[in-house]
Amino acid sequence: MTIDEFKATLSGAAPPAGMSSALQAMWQDARGRWDVAHRIAQDIPEADKTGAWIHAYLHRKEGDLGNAGYWYSRAGQPVAQDSLEDEWTRIVTALL
Repeated sequence: MTIDEFKATLSGAAPPAGMSSALQAMWQDARGRWDVAHRIAQDIPEADKTGAWIHAYLHRKEGDLGNAGYWYSRAGQPVAQDSLEDEWTRIVTALL
């Protein structure tokens, strides 16, 4: 699936079947369901760097930069300085 194909699924009522938890979290976030995205991210094992990156992004979006910094560190990622939209695209692209 390409990023454009992923974005096209956002018009659906639910994420496509078989989508990873990480992509489901990003899908829910794009649909404006931060709480659902956060719950999914919390269920991704803490040792998973991808889950930590999603968690960092979500807390950055929430405005909790201290918590976001912790999760960026856990993810082995630098603290994002670009737009939230650009980071969302970077994460989804990495997951695809």
